[in-house]
Amino acid sequence: MTTAPYLALRPAGVGGTPAPVGREELLGRLERVLHTRGRALLTGPAGVGKTELALAEASRAEARGETVLWLATLPSDREIPGASAAALVASVAATVAWPDLDTPRPEACGVFDELPGPQRTAIAMLCREAPLDAGGWDPIALRLGIAQILRTLTCRGPVLLVVDGVQHVDADSADLLRFALHLAPPALRVVAVETPEPYGEAKEPHRPEDPHATHLWVPSEADVLLVPPLHADEIAELLIHHRLPSRMAGRIHRASGGNPRLALAVGRSLADARTPVHHAEALTLSGRARDLARQLLGAAPLAVRETLLLAALALRPSSTLVRRAGRPNAEADLAAAERAGLVSLSEDGSVTFTAGLLPSTLVHDACWAERSAGHAALAEVVDDPVEAVRHRALATDSPDEDLAAEVAAAADLARRRGNSALAAELALLAAESTPGRHGTRRIARLVDAAEEAARAARADLAMRAATDLLARDAKPADRVRARLAVLDTAGQGLTGLDEMYVHAMEDSEGDTALRAAVQLRLAVKYVLADGDPQRSRTAAVESAALAASMGDPRTAAQALTVQARMERALGAPDAEAVLAQARALELAERPLGIRNAAQILTIRHALFDDRLTDARDELNALLPLVQRRGSVEDAIELYGTLAQIEARIGPCSAALAHAGQSLALTLEAGLSPGPAWYALALAETAGGSFARAASYARRSIQASEEEGDRVFLSRSRYALGRVQLVNGDVAAALETLRRVQADERAQSTVDPSMLRWHEELAEALIAHDAGDEGLALLDEVRPVASRLGRSTVLLGCDRAYALWLAAEGRTDEAAELLTRTAEAFGRAGLPLERGRALIALARVERRRRRRSAAQGALHAAATVFERAGAAPWLALASEAPAGAVGENPGAGSGGEEAPAALSTLTEAELRLARLVGQGASNQEAAAKLYLSVKTVEARLTRIYQKLDVRSRAQLATALRP
Repeated sequence: MTTAPYLALRPAGVGGTPAPVGREELLGRLERVLHTRGRALLTGPAGVGKTELALAEASRAEARGETVLWLATLPSDREIPGASAAALVASVAATVAWPDLDTPRPEACGVFDELPGPQRTAIAMLCREAPLDAGGWDPIALRLGIAQILRTLTCRGPVLLVVDGVQHVDADSADLLRFALHLAPPALRVVAVETPEPYGEAKEPHRPEDPHATHLWVPSEADVLLVPPLHADEIAELLIHHRLPSRMAGRIHRASGGNPRLALAVGRSLADARTPVHHAEALTLSGRARDLARQLLGAAPLAVRETLLLAALALRPSSTLVRRAGRPNAEADLAAAERAGLVSLSEDGSVTFTAGLLPSTLVHDACWAERSAGHAALAEVVDDPVEAVRHRALATDSPDEDLAAEVAAAADLARRRGNSALAAELALLAAESTPGRHGTRRIARLVDAAEEAARAARADLAMRAATDLLARDAKPADRVRARLAVLDTAGQGLTGLDEMYVHAMEDSEGDTALRAAVQLRLAVKYVLADGDPQRSRTAAVESAALAASMGDPRTAAQALTVQARMERALGAPDAEAVLAQARALELAERPLGIRNAAQILTIRHALFDDRLTDARDELNALLPLVQRRGSVEDAIELYGTLAQIEARIGPCSAALAHAGQSLALTLEAGLSPGPAWYALALAETAGGSFARAASYARRSIQASEEEGDRVFLSRSRYALGRVQLVNGDVAAALETLRRVQADERAQSTVDPSMLRWHEELAEALIAHDAGDEGLALLDEVRPVASRLGRSTVLLGCDRAYALWLAAEGRTDEAAELLTRTAEAFGRAGLPLERGRALIALARVERRRRRRSAAQGALHAAATVFERAGAAPWLALASEAPAGAVGENPGAGSGGEEAPAALSTLTEAELRLARLVGQGASNQEAAAKLYLSVKTVEARLTRIYQKLDVRSRAQLATALRP
């Protein structure tokens, strides 16, 4: 027998495929359903990841030693009676011959040879290995033969059958397989993958009308698992997994609706187009992304697509609005589109496209006459004057001053309503509707449009307005304002915009107010993109002076705020005095937002100084105001800062919630996710999961590298290195934290309170047998921290120094210092730092052979972590036997002490030794401890040397009391 050409016997990835991105929980549900019911139907729209999920389950089944049969069907199979059943028989023949198809396994040969004659003949006819009789194959013999084949297979062990594309199974095969599965023993489990067919296609003559005709069993609610779209954060992880830019994850999520296949196509389209950061909002798509959208839309009948085009043109589409605009069958068309997964309908008839790429493709592919007619029809039926003006303007391509004035007035009304995105679109539309003979007026409207786009964070609209303006004979002041608007929408990604800054400086020559504004933007660029706080401070000082000379307190306050940030980073003693000047100006002239205001910098300084209660109180007072009237970026800043505060003092669950809100707003707004991922990494380290914290830190690193953001690149590397150190991956932590050290020194950062990498790097060095280098680093940072009054930084240095003392064998001094340090952290209101010092104390007490004192320190640490809601730290402290150096696993307070030789191991080494001693492989230990296999191998070598053992058996013996 030969296999069908479309049959994947061992699909790519089977044997080692991890859970697809965002599908860990769903994969667990699938396994539970298979365990309890033996049948599972995966359903969902095309491209959502059903096959990948089935592949992951097949991989797990193979890892357990089960036989996996994989049957992949094609649409043409429905036209061939018995095609899928024949393919299944071929799959069995090939599978039992694995790995050499020419040499069947002896124990499996009987699968076919032991079939009774009529059954064997019917199977041969099905597979065209024997000529068909005049009446065709014997249906009863064929049913029994396929059932016997599956039963024989399961007698030799569990079997997983995956049918990918069950909707394409021909009716005869469906009938045969239903019978065989009905008789199959429980050892045969089945996963069916289905993509529902839209729009009720006509049935072929040979296909019955039973809705379950092609199902292999009548599915129940318990059997069916709907594979949903991915969340925005999961789309970001998917992009990183495929080495695609993640900085536009929010926009890509909106464009794809969370469909992984669409998201990857959009990501690759943008990567191929090398879309600049300041063009990112436009999402200029082509190639595979558009083709996939056209495939989804192309399956819809023409009438449905025409109805969907009207919905795509409307700002707030609904079935009623579309019907009034000339589609009398709107409800039926939209219901059909909903069944096909193109739109979702709410109870009030509101229409939402499931993926933003769908309406943009509909509009993109429609001709001008179709778009014009649609806008004209909508203008007659919408009940909002702003929307009516918009549709009238989009329905004509002839500039008209009266219409342009109406659109400009509508933009003002939208702004007063708080709809900044619509105001930005209308402001640009007003400019583009202005006739060329009104050149001065058009330029003025283009400037307004660019600045309106900047307020709405619409980079694409700002660039369109600026490009149009710069091609005209505009005054230097207008050119500067347009360029500043583009710079203000670039977010964290300021690299690649040098030419914009150069032209802005040239055009601001002789205009003091504009020069102050340009210098302010340069001050931000110098620190974010260039990592040069010295140059940033110089530009900020000049901007503040120029603004003050022009009586512009708002610009002066912003410039002084940037100056104060740089003074703090550079360790200047007058940073707080400069910040006070900025605060005084803000009181006189209220800032437009708080993101770069002196008020929020004051709070961040309190965070750096560990005046955390004061910082949280000020933030909580600001939050209601920002929620009512602030911009999205203001809310992101507040939630992210609040998360960082709560990650240090608790409650850690609140830190997770606020970091999650910051990320959700970031992705929704389409901004760079780097800062929000950094905040979430800190929150996860405190109250979530060390593994998730490391994942978010890595994402933040990639996003910051993409943006060229030096500041958050250092911060996210610090977050990753800290987690790696806590997890015991000293080598990786050392590498990461050394990069942080290089980054911070390249940026001339002096103040050690802004990013506390010094104590972490010192601990990593000490743990890596580089104690002298660690001690030198502590000696370097202590005088700076003392001069600046950074008392809690000094406490962190004390904790690291105590570890150096312990490594040198001075355990009595180490225990005394750690006791004092833990108490001081408690008085400073830093519970997590106190608990961490107590864990270190427990390790030292173990090395001093003081079992009771070690248990007391661990118990105190666990109490501290439990009160703060620090789940991962609580788990670490609760691992007393595994985490305390020298303790015997499983022994109670009266148990025997472990051998003295174990006291030479570090905590991380002991945890690994016990895992390996209990039989874990290097790969299993690496997964358990979140380490690389290479790190596990290197650490095992050191353990063997310290304990003078040469094998795993000897290691297990050495661990026994």
